[in-house]
Amino acid sequence: MSKNGMIECSVCHSKLLTTSPRTVSKAYDRRRSKVSKRYRFLNILLVVGDCILVGLQPILVYMCKVDGKFKFSPISVNLLTEAAKVLFAIAMLLFQARRQKVGDKPLLSVSTFMQAARNNVFLAVPALLYAINNYLKFIMQLYFTPATVKMLSNLKVLVIAVLLKIIMRRRFSIIQWEALALLLIGISVNQLRSLPGGTTALGLPVATVAYLYTLIFVIVPSLASVFNEYALKSQFDTSIYLQNIFLYGYGAIFNFLAIVGIAIFKGPSSFDILQGHSRATMLLILNNAAQGILSSFFFKYADTILKKYSSTVATIFTGIASAALFGHTLTINFMLGISIVFISMHQFFSPLAKVKDEGPNGTLELMDAQNGRSKDDPFINMTAGAADGATHRVGHDERKPLLPT
Repeated sequence: MSKNGMIECSVCHSKLLTTSPRTVSKAYDRRRSKVSKRYRFLNILLVVGDCILVGLQPILVYMCKVDGKFKFSPISVNLLTEAAKVLFAIAMLLFQARRQKVGDKPLLSVSTFMQAARNNVFLAVPALLYAINNYLKFIMQLYFTPATVKMLSNLKVLVIAVLLKIIMRRRFSIIQWEALALLLIGISVNQLRSLPGGTTALGLPVATVAYLYTLIFVIVPSLASVFNEYALKSQFDTSIYLQNIFLYGYGAIFNFLAIVGIAIFKGPSSFDILQGHSRATMLLILNNAAQGILSSFFFKYADTILKKYSSTVATIFTGIASAALFGHTLTINFMLGISIVFISMHQFFSPLAKVKDEGPNGTLELMDAQNGRSKDDPFINMTAGAADGATHRVGHDERKPLLPT
């Protein structure tokens, strides 16, 4: 029976903390403070790889346009991207299964797959949101330059922070909130006089439509990122490649249904998913697939905020590359905005901005995990870590998933 956030074991009658977004958040904070230098280096590699891939993405999208329009269906690119990610996840799962030790739970058994499918069904929610967001990425390119699209996407950081606090009970210090506010200032400086003029085919001002797409472009992927992190971390014992099969599989299904719907309204000719594709679109598909795979490692082993901040670093690469390739002008507003964004990032991740736990006596103190784990342990189980304060040790078979099955 659950009472005051505790449940009582029916065998030994000891009390156990129930897992909730708040306890998962505390477990995450403790894990992050114990990450070894080895995994800090892994985080650096994730950031570097993400900067390259995210920086190239708007450039490749811009290269795919012909006379300011796309000759192919953006949904077909998204479908092929999801299919490529599924194939990669299957290949890596087979490779991981071959390296399993004797006595480990088999990854390729039907029972393991079915149980993981039930426990990770919530991944369908971020998959649907990602399908919508991936389509919006193409639409945004019709109204903004690649560098501007990248800066607009940085608005997601503040939205994600608010959603993390509401959904996952993630805690941020005052300094970190100030850093996020500084980030918004940097973005605003960059956006001065950057909106295009004219009207659309519907007779509406371009700025009005652009603002509408920007609002959706910010909220939808922010929700997707937070739900994705929650789903991946709540089933931390499940192989990330098995989780990716479900996530990308759901994404492929949603994009395929969208293509079928378009074919019903526009005719069978629009069902040709390879129509209008070029070498640039093939490079875009590979880039998007690699970016999605890398993002899953961010969400499970690192942090959504770190993922979005790393994307801001890619902005300067996008701006310089678009100026060199397409002749876009790097204004003083852009350079000042980038500078403010980098200051914000340094402030957010500064040791002085670390969140402290509130001790039993009401004072603020940094909590050390009392679970006896080594500081070099790789990425502790979030669900198990959330129950570290309990007097009852939960065995592997007793643990329940955070999400309903």
